Amino acid sequence: QVQLVESGGGLVQPGGSLRLSCAASGFTLDYYAIGWFRQAPGKEREGDSCIKGNDGSRYYEDSVKGRFTISRDNAKNTVYLQMNSLKPEDTAVYYCAAGPILGGSCLRSGYRYWGQGTQVTVSS
Repeated sequence: QVQLVESGGGLVQPGGSLRLSCAASGFTLDYYAIGWFRQAPGKEREGDSCIKGNDGSRYYEDSVKGRFTISRDNAKNTVYLQMNSLKPEDTAVYYCAAGPILGGSCLRSGYRYWGQGTQVTVSS
């Protein structure tokens, strides 16, 4: 019954902002890591950001540091990805995923549950 549903994608001009949402059901965030991943056409899927449910610690890939912010709202069981200063190279399908909490960075955690993805297109 674990389910993750992304929303908030769309078309935005370079330099603009979007906020993605990942609504979780069937579990609570406290004992899971939630990661945001993206996959552009013809490219490998990469992890951009993640948050640990136990202590709220956050990690970011170098390419999005200073531009993206991951956060959570435990009351709504939802994780957000605020994306600012968007670039054309950010264009991709964005997925959220849930996995076990491990030591160190959660960007490479063994994620088990995945959402359906939401398209983000950055273009002028």
